[in-house]
Amino acid sequence: MEDTIGSNPQSLGFTEKLKSWLSWSWTYVCFIWFGMVLIMIYVLWSPLKLQETLTSASVFLNTLTPKFYVALTGTSSLISGLILIFEWWYFRKYGTSFIEQVSVSHLRPLLGGVESSSTTGLFSSVNGEAEPRPSVSECKVWRNPLNLFRGAEYNRYTWVTGKEPLTYYDMNLSAQDHQTFFTGDTQQLRPEDAVMQKAWRERNPQARIRAAYQAIEINHECAAAYVLLAEEEATTITEAERLFKKALSIAGKDINLLVYIKRRLAMCARKLGRIKEAVKMMRDLMKEFPLLGMLNIHENLLEALLELQAYADVQAVLAKYDDISLPKSATICYTSALLKARAVSDKFSPEAASRRGLSTAEMNAVEAIHRAVEFNPHVPKYLLEMKSLILPPEHILKRGDSEAVAYAFFHLQHWKRAEGALNLLHCTWEGTFRIIPYPLEKGHLFYPYPGCTETADRELLPSFHEVSVYPKKELPFFILFTAGLCSFTAMLAMLTHQFPELMGVFAKAFFSTLFAPLGFFADKMESFMPSSFWHQLTRI
Repeated sequence: MEDTIGSNPQSLGFTEKLKSWLSWSWTYVCFIWFGMVLIMIYVLWSPLKLQETLTSASVFLNTLTPKFYVALTGTSSLISGLILIFEWWYFRKYGTSFIEQVSVSHLRPLLGGVESSSTTGLFSSVNGEAEPRPSVSECKVWRNPLNLFRGAEYNRYTWVTGKEPLTYYDMNLSAQDHQTFFTGDTQQLRPEDAVMQKAWRERNPQARIRAAYQAIEINHECAAAYVLLAEEEATTITEAERLFKKALSIAGKDINLLVYIKRRLAMCARKLGRIKEAVKMMRDLMKEFPLLGMLNIHENLLEALLELQAYADVQAVLAKYDDISLPKSATICYTSALLKARAVSDKFSPEAASRRGLSTAEMNAVEAIHRAVEFNPHVPKYLLEMKSLILPPEHILKRGDSEAVAYAFFHLQHWKRAEGALNLLHCTWEGTFRIIPYPLEKGHLFYPYPGCTETADRELLPSFHEVSVYPKKELPFFILFTAGLCSFTAMLAMLTHQFPELMGVFAKAFFSTLFAPLGFFADKMESFMPSSFWHQLTRI
């Protein structure tokens, strides 16, 4: 039994060695093949009359008019320009080069290359064995704790601008959330629950609303139906609050419904200006259901406390939730930075700081800003109004552009209220990138920045919004290559059209120089082994 177990690693090692040897020898096989091609050309030089063919080809090229060269270079410039436009469009839309993607996906496996997916989760240890890479934060999509109301807010934006602020992917995630929250037990579905389960899946808003009324006709105490009407049919926050109160009165003991409704009622109170009432409702909700921290109700509480300018209470909440063992968010990191910046920002001056150096409090504020920027580098451009804001999505990606939009949408006013805070942020936020020059390879205070945020953010954010990308992608090689090729051939076409005789001389000199090594090699082979010898061999 031990021999069998011991032989398996040996067989696996032999297979790996065989694969590595084959991929290693592929390069040498290519060189040998290229050498054999050259030898065959030399062997068949006389039988196939290649010399006469080359002579006739050179005579043909010499008889061509300059118009032919103008057409040739112009066509080459046009084709390379079309390739450049397509490559640029593909890069802007998908973030990668089409030619490079095709090469890696299809040509590299044929040439014996190793697929990149096989190496992403492993790295070699000292003894050469593969070890799992340390786990990093995945690109998980989270429910936006401060998401707006569809009927009272998102739909009003659509009526005014004609643009859809939510993507289908985002709304589909919300439908799945609602199905899980309100109709999770599929074994004991009541008739109205079955109708609501279908209602959440409807793509058309009017169909969802009709299904909600159908559920109410079946059972007048269907709380989930009133929740849907409050979210999607109510055109004002006051009307939405009335429907949520109706749903709360008939919710019974369904914990998911109770938590969702109470939270939305607290958000209604916050939007209607009853901020102290909203804070009390959020605190009561957190005390009543302490195990539901994953819903991030504390982020709603932080925003309401900042509106009250109750900074001591904000610090108390941060002390509880800004823990090293808990998952971070832009709200946690940037609120902590705001409190520390607020303490020094009113007297902060870049000129004075450069002369005397930073004080301890200023250093703490700068470090807090660097920490926040490392967690989510997209936020400062929205806070500093370098990028235009849009309505936040219903789901966000932590450390992504969607989270930055959601945070800045609700917290920009709090940064503006703290005198000098935005000035301090403007002077110091870019210094973060000198601390982490390779964000995808290593981090400073957090895990390395995930490389999958751009794709997820493009699914969550509407198409009219320009997604912020970090780190900024360099232009692929093939875009630069096609741009250079297009410019070079266009220049050749213009010069050939303007100076046909001079360009003809240059072309002949270029080709004679290009084929000089081949002629030198043929002469050496002829002196070393006459072609008549090969001719006699072929006759034998």
